[in-house]
Amino acid sequence: MAEQNHTSAAEFILKGLSDQAEMKAALFVLLLLIYTTTLLGNAGIIVAIRGHPQLHTSMYPFLGSLSIVNICFSSVVAPRTLVNFVLEKKTISFAGCVSQAFFYIVFVTTECFLLAVMAYDRYVAVCNPLLYSCVMTRRLCVGLVAGCCIGGVLNSIIQMTFIIRLPYCSSNIINHFFCDVPPLLALSCASTYIKEMILFSLAGVIELSTISAILVSYVFIFFAILRIRSAEGRQKACSTCVSHLIVVTMLYGTTIFMYLRPSSSYSLNTDKVVSVFYTVVIPMLNPLISGLRNKEMKDALRRTAERITVRL
Repeated sequence: MAEQNHTSAAEFILKGLSDQAEMKAALFVLLLLIYTTTLLGNAGIIVAIRGHPQLHTSMYPFLGSLSIVNICFSSVVAPRTLVNFVLEKKTISFAGCVSQAFFYIVFVTTECFLLAVMAYDRYVAVCNPLLYSCVMTRRLCVGLVAGCCIGGVLNSIIQMTFIIRLPYCSSNIINHFFCDVPPLLALSCASTYIKEMILFSLAGVIELSTISAILVSYVFIFFAILRIRSAEGRQKACSTCVSHLIVVTMLYGTTIFMYLRPSSSYSLNTDKVVSVFYTVVIPMLNPLISGLRNKEMKDALRRTAERITVRL
């Protein structure tokens, strides 16, 4: 019987963001605008970096990698959510649900690792500027980005190994707009305490290790900035760090709220609102924060826009 109930979960029903018909149209338009802005903004960052050789050094390759992750991260969630607004039956197959959860974990974990790597990059640039080109070589940068991706994939494989083994025999209705770990755990009819503790510990290790790396890097950066005598030098050093800190605060603030708290405090309706922020809003804000606060990036984006306008 248990096996029969387990195999009967061939598909899930996503409840979505709202059941109110009058809200669906407004949410559809809003999400479509946010997703379109996310694609255009991050694609603009990527094109600007690739099209301007002066942006092939320093933090810009990492910024371009972050933009790629933002596009992938948002694309895992937003298109399916938009389609569900217009579908009568909001179903997703078990394989589709697992795939969505898998890639979602891959990209959110990769972004956490990438932000830690970017903090180290800023540490080298501010604390050892004369050695920057020797330390942050192209080979090292490529290796660090590849390591971030591998870490994301490994974390997702471990987490989804536990999720796919759970029996879903009580309900197949997911009170969420995409397949995430907490709502899938909530649907299981078996005890998930041990699995929750393992997944909680794994998420905690990743969050705390990357946050620690970021904090340690910025402690050294802070004292290095204090030793800079010129006000212009201090302002330039701070400007490259502030954008990164804003992105770190937004992402880690929401993910800590979502995943590093007891399951007894979960409120799926509240979590849906928070999930919208970090799955679709933050990927839209990242290029705006990174691009508008950096003079070189703004100039590159302006020149890229002028080239596209001339070609059209």
